[in-house]
Amino acid sequence: MRSSARRPACVVGLAVIVCLLSAAPAPAASIKGAVIYAGPAPEKKMIPINIDQYVCGKSREAEDLVLGANRGIRWAVVSVQPPPGNKWEPSTKPVQMDQQGCVYAPRVVIVPVGGTVEFLNSDPLLHNLHSVSTENPTFNRTQPKGRTIPVIFKKAETVRVDCDLHTWMRAWVVATDHPFIAVTGPAGEFVIDNVPPGKYTLKIWQETLGTVSREVTVGDKDTTGVTVEMGKK
Repeated sequence: MRSSARRPACVVGLAVIVCLLSAAPAPAASIKGAVIYAGPAPEKKMIPINIDQYVCGKSREAEDLVLGANRGIRWAVVSVQPPPGNKWEPSTKPVQMDQQGCVYAPRVVIVPVGGTVEFLNSDPLLHNLHSVSTENPTFNRTQPKGRTIPVIFKKAETVRVDCDLHTWMRAWVVATDHPFIAVTGPAGEFVIDNVPPGKYTLKIWQETLGTVSREVTVGDKDTTGVTVEMGKK
């Protein structure tokens, strides 16, 4: 009698365990690697400056292609297409892009669709923000020292931002509708976290070198040592 009385409780316990297991999140891993320049590093380009030299200097190294250690490419954007059914709750915290020494810092930022980029001006002179886009409304705003200009990006797109007053100044805002994206660091390194297992096409974009792709397979453990080469065609 006692054993038969315990059976319902056991059945309930097993049902709870099954429910907990079925509700557990799917395993995920990270894609880690580097984007490097194919072939010998090109000569560095210097841009002469003839305006506001007291802040901007007399010349500046071009930043449209910045190489670090071991020819690593900085400011490249690495992404994979989101898996079906992916749900994302992006941060609502604004992303900041400053203007320091007549350079946008950082040069490339990622913002979720519907998110805000706060453009700062830490320089003691006048700048302006002039965007080039197709999906998002363009803007052209003058920006005195110390002023912050917030801009909302409502659609996924890579938006170019220039300063018409200082023509070498350029930056990029990448508005994205998924979290599987990263910007390479000083040595070309990148990490894309929380990727479910599966086969993906890794897409890499750089403002001067264009776009290349690479197939990757993600398992239950991190996919490391992914090296992608880019070069001028």
